[in-house]
Amino acid sequence: MASALAVLIVIVFTIVGLLLPRSDTGAVFRTSDQVAMILLGVLLAGATMLWAVPRVRADADGIRVRNVLTSRRFAWREVLAVSFPDGAAFARLELPDDEYYTVMAVQAVDGWRAVTAVRALRALHRQAWRDGQE
Repeated sequence: MASALAVLIVIVFTIVGLLLPRSDTGAVFRTSDQVAMILLGVLLAGATMLWAVPRVRADADGIRVRNVLTSRRFAWREVLAVSFPDGAAFARLELPDDEYYTVMAVQAVDGWRAVTAVRALRALHRQAWRDGQE
């Protein structure tokens, strides 16, 4: 979805940039204005692509969560639970002291894939806690 939106933004800004000199507003647009409009579209498309960056990788030792601008690794012993509260857009890791860390890679709009991902994360979490108590 982010890719499609990014392409649409570049197309729209390119069309607007190319049509600038034909405006009847009385303003004078030069080639530099057209280039700036197209570059602005490319920058906004790049910012839109940041939403395609979130990722989660988990194994028996812990979980690494990469969100839009941040990345963090947790050992399973640091995580109290993996939850997906009703009405929430993203899953989250419940941490000590009433804190939580959002897992943007697991989104409510993903439907059954989100359910499968949360179940798999919960199974890894549960297994790590069992192994740690033995």
